[in-house]
Amino acid sequence: MKLPPLVPGRLIKRYKRFLADIEFPDGSVITAHCANPGSMMGLASPGNTVWLSKSDNPNRKLTHSWELVEVGGVLIGVSTARPNALVEEAILAGVIPELSGYATLRREVKYGKNSRVDILLEDPDKPTAYVEVKNVHMMREPGLAEFPDAVTARGAKHLVELGDMVEAGHRAVMVYLVQYPTAERLAFARDIDPAYGEAFDLARSRGVEAVATVCEITQDEIRAVRPIPVLG
Repeated sequence: MKLPPLVPGRLIKRYKRFLADIEFPDGSVITAHCANPGSMMGLASPGNTVWLSKSDNPNRKLTHSWELVEVGGVLIGVSTARPNALVEEAILAGVIPELSGYATLRREVKYGKNSRVDILLEDPDKPTAYVEVKNVHMMREPGLAEFPDAVTARGAKHLVELGDMVEAGHRAVMVYLVQYPTAERLAFARDIDPAYGEAFDLARSRGVEAVATVCEITQDEIRAVRPIPVLG
């Protein structure tokens, strides 16, 4: 995925979940949109270098969006508006072999109880695959990506609904898109959200599949490039 032109800044503070005050190199300060409902643990420290995109939409109240942050010399993707499109690109490019070979791919299709599945894969010769995508950007131990970084009742609900799809005769796959390029494996932050860990265990026992894919990130592009193991 090619990114729009990004401008650098320095994080002053992130607050109310979706707002961040950023100082540009010329000393001016703006409030940017932060498309991330999580805690952003380890990423939202004041003084961090960040990269913002700018919208030309005159109706937007906040013209800039927070896209990347640099921690320890590594660029990390923080926008949860990007992962679904990134996973779609990865599927079509064959980067996620578990999901290759389907005739059609659709996004945001209604299913379950008032939900929409992120990606629906269909083929006359295969079981329909319901694919949910989660963005991963927390790393408390070198090489170990963790999810979630905050309590996510919605995420646990998705796991239940994916299990229901398996019992109805379909495939159901959780794709954890890791926008932390140095990740070597993925685990679940059960100390942060024990209920999500329990929901994942139950979903796996019901036949829900789980894959994790790591991204390469530059100021110009984000690409899903390689799988990493999902730990229990």
